[in-house]
Amino acid sequence: MELGEFGAALSDFVIQYGYWAVFLMIFLESAGVPLPGETTLIAASIFSAATHNLDISLIITAAAAGAILGDNLGYWVGHHYGMRFLSRYGHYVHLSEDRLKIGKWLFRKYGGRVVFFGRFTAFLRTYAALLAGALNFPPRQFFFWNASGGIVWAVFFGLGGHLFGHAIKAIAGPLSTVLFIGVVAGIVGLVWMFKRQEARLLAQAEAAQTAGKHRR
Repeated sequence: MELGEFGAALSDFVIQYGYWAVFLMIFLESAGVPLPGETTLIAASIFSAATHNLDISLIITAAAAGAILGDNLGYWVGHHYGMRFLSRYGHYVHLSEDRLKIGKWLFRKYGGRVVFFGRFTAFLRTYAALLAGALNFPPRQFFFWNASGGIVWAVFFGLGGHLFGHAIKAIAGPLSTVLFIGVVAGIVGLVWMFKRQEARLLAQAEAAQTAGKHRR
């Protein structure tokens, strides 16, 4: 499916299911299923501003709830089943050995900040909770960083998309729907670009691992 077609399908999904679409997509993404949760949030926020059919405060609430509850589920799965389970079955949700290596390195280096700031990156938004649980990250610290990160992320992208939607409405007139679909497609493209940064993170993780072996 091309980006334009995907953007149109996603916008239709948001229009049809509203707040539930936002909650479900973000909940599943946060629990470890690679879905476009952030794109859904931005799309819903733009649609809210362009049509007033959705309340931006409820969109942000649904996004924050989905993020927090989804991460809690992901943490429980990782903690209950462990790293061996993720190594064996993670490929079903695109959690490869390389990504596991990146995640372990990031948690060793940055600790709880990975949970908070990871909410703003495509890779960690999906897998940080699973990795935190599997690495036995302290539950109270996880819940704090998870809740604060989920709320800040939802407010930031929800209000950002809403303001952008108002700008589209001001300049677009009858072309607002076409621009809405185009913006969603553009966001998907940006997410794809962010994923390409994983190669750089993997190289850093491997270099750190090699350096650690040499020091032993």
